[in-house]
Amino acid sequence: MFDVAIIGAGVVGASISRELSKYEIDIVVLEKGIEVCQGTTKANSAIVHGGYDAYPGTLKAKLNVEGNKMYDDLCRKLDVHFKRVGSLVLAFSEEEMIRIKELYDRGIENKVDGLKILNKEETKLIEPNISDDVVGALHCSSAGIVCPFNLTVALMENSIDNGVQLKTDCEVLGIETEEEGFLIKTTKGNMKARYVVNAAGVYADRINNMIGGDEYYIIPRKGEYRVLDRSEGKIINSVIFQCPTKKGKGILVTPTVHGNILVGPTAIEVDDKDDVCTSYEGLSLVRDLSKKSVPDIDISKTITSFAGLRATPNTRDFMIFPSSKAKGFINVGGIESPGLTAAPAIATYVVDILKKEGLNLNKKENFNPYRKIEKPFIHMTKEERKEAIAKNDKHSKIICRCETVTEGEIINAIHRNAGAKTLDGIKRRIRPGMGKCQGGFCGPRVLEILSRELNIDMEDVLKEHRNSNMILGKVKEMRGEKIEI
Repeated sequence: MFDVAIIGAGVVGASISRELSKYEIDIVVLEKGIEVCQGTTKANSAIVHGGYDAYPGTLKAKLNVEGNKMYDDLCRKLDVHFKRVGSLVLAFSEEEMIRIKELYDRGIENKVDGLKILNKEETKLIEPNISDDVVGALHCSSAGIVCPFNLTVALMENSIDNGVQLKTDCEVLGIETEEEGFLIKTTKGNMKARYVVNAAGVYADRINNMIGGDEYYIIPRKGEYRVLDRSEGKIINSVIFQCPTKKGKGILVTPTVHGNILVGPTAIEVDDKDDVCTSYEGLSLVRDLSKKSVPDIDISKTITSFAGLRATPNTRDFMIFPSSKAKGFINVGGIESPGLTAAPAIATYVVDILKKEGLNLNKKENFNPYRKIEKPFIHMTKEERKEAIAKNDKHSKIICRCETVTEGEIINAIHRNAGAKTLDGIKRRIRPGMGKCQGGFCGPRVLEILSRELNIDMEDVLKEHRNSNMILGKVKEMRGEKIEI
């Protein structure tokens, strides 16, 4: 029997996992995806918010501000790239400046660091390429950017280093309460746990329903994005917001830690919790509204587009509480924006709940807070590259020329704990296929390496999810033709 079973391996589940791995308990993380971070976390704006948007007194406000302050130390220990680039909320009228003042006052009440109201000249001084129609802005110097996928992988790798078990491709089908804890029925068999932490993203309400909970439900809200080539990466340096509406923070333009520009998202409520398809209408809206903020942005430099789902709760606040229906069941639901920012603080908050619920937590003497990766080949000096090749000749083979990714890096990404198992898993970890050609040239080679290193047939290599096989078979065989050997 496990002491704690965490359902969901997004950034929140992985953060809770790492925080709990500091203690002498047995922990398992159950993830229905083939890999970690295949749900909401992989497809968001990648912003570490300052915390001025959330209403004072809410969990969102409290955990946003606390989480923001934890990022520097956390990312340093986990060797994750994090940059405090600051954010601007733009106003295009005097009426919107009233809204800016409201956000400023709210931020001050939330104890957000680095807030200042700017006039037009001050705003243009920070970001010369924003629209001349701007009247003023709210500047938040404590806002930042991070790669959500790499952060989640790092959290999970560090958790495993500290004794956590990860079970992927393991969907929870049902939960039964027992005299001591819970019986969890999964696609990989049954298991038992004294405590369950429900961090299942858009499916958190359904997991809660399994133990009779009905305190909230999740409204999937789809957001569509465009990713622009790095050639556009210098057009802005800060996160650029428009004045928020009831549906969200509007269409934003933001740099990424990898040097691209991210534009989006839309905010459309959908019925299907797996609907992450993009649309002509949605991407056109992203194109048109982004130019309100940055008129000269070249949307034709779009190299890919994607959509993600926000787990919006009907309560409009994070739903983090111990269930009254089953003792030992902890809900961590409705974690929409600023969930990425709040994740480290959510983890400590959940650990405190577990303590109050009776979980005996004794600190480990040998907890290792650090996780290290090799410096990406693309960022190495000539001397560092020579040294890397001397240690591992697989680095001499460049598989992705757009992003300068070596065969050695791909092999390492596969064999690390919580390693990559799919084409997209490799792509998100070390970026082959993230350039202009989007894997048109390197994709087949990555597929071959995955097949070889995982010791599976090429026909069994997946793009991302179940049944997303990249190769269906030989053309002649599929036509029923005889193949001469």
